[in-house]
Amino acid sequence: MNTDQVKGALKEAAGKVQQKAGELIDSPGQQAKGLAKQVEGAAQKKVGDVKEAVDDARKASK
Repeated sequence: MNTDQVKGALKEAAGKVQQKAGELIDSPGQQAKGLAKQVEGAAQKKVGDVKEAVDDARKASK
């Protein structure tokens, strides 16, 4: 695992918590921010996945 994968997973988790908190306090703004953070985290995680795949391919070709 690389740092982008870890940071992305943490952002996703934080976004889920923020979204649920927004639901509990009936705040559409917090819910939207939580969803946005989840999307951002998922994207960062995918970037990390690609970096990992490239690194693995590079190692396999040696």
